[in-house]
Amino acid sequence: MKESTVRSAEIIGLFCRQQMNVKKDIPVRSSEMGVLIFVEKQEEPVTPLMLSSFFRISKPSVTVMINSLLRQKYLHKAASATDGRSYTVSLTAEGRELVESTATEYYRSMELLEEQMGSAEFTRFIELMQQATEIIGRENVRS
Repeated sequence: MKESTVRSAEIIGLFCRQQMNVKKDIPVRSSEMGVLIFVEKQEEPVTPLMLSSFFRISKPSVTVMINSLLRQKYLHKAASATDGRSYTVSLTAEGRELVESTATEYYRSMELLEEQMGSAEFTRFIELMQQATEIIGRENVRS
């Protein structure tokens, strides 16, 4: 294994761990907050398949998150108007309030990076992260 490959893996791993371990003063897991933000930003009803596709996770994993958010009363579940086997989710008043009150806290790390790196470097960093995500995503589909 090339030394640069090992070092790169260490740096990326550390970045991911630091981002995951950022103290976010929110009552739900980071992944669940991502679901709430996604639902809030959509203009159409959100299905489990939409969440699975966007987050690139399995439908059973989506179901676990949805059920947790339903129990906490942040999401509402409704039968699909077009497919009796499916359903959609939407934010409850509590869910909307949570998204509105915690958005700044949730995005603080990204704002810090942009402030410290400068807008041009931060934009390039995000473009490279997007490119890396697409490359790995394509490779994972092949496997």
